[in-house]
Amino acid sequence: HLQPVESGGGLVQPGKSLILSCVASGDTLKNYFVGWFRQAPGKEREGVACISESDRITYYPDSVKGRFTISRNKDKTTVFLQMNNLAPEDTGVYYCAAHLFTTPQTMCNGGEDLNLWGQGTQVTVST
Repeated sequence: HLQPVESGGGLVQPGKSLILSCVASGDTLKNYFVGWFRQAPGKEREGVACISESDRITYYPDSVKGRFTISRNKDKTTVFLQMNNLAPEDTGVYYCAAHLFTTPQTMCNGGEDLNLWGQGTQVTVST
């Protein structure tokens, strides 16, 4: 049974960069669509970056497009979220999720009943 595990969160100043990593215990992420989601205090969880199992297709909402990049390593065991030019509104708990047989856009926009979630990693953007 696959269990995503996130790492890499922390406190960062506005304008700086941070990279998050997602690996899996119990299985490999190789054949899964993977998404990064975040939840800010008092807000609903939102998808910020999703990638297809082939790595050919990615999806980003307008709020992060051009600043965030999702990618996978060569053996497809780790999914990264590179976050550049961070702003205070990027603060939140970031979760990694995995799913089979979907599309990145559907996955990020809440169109799937996702049940493979990591525990989350806190990202705080502040001076």
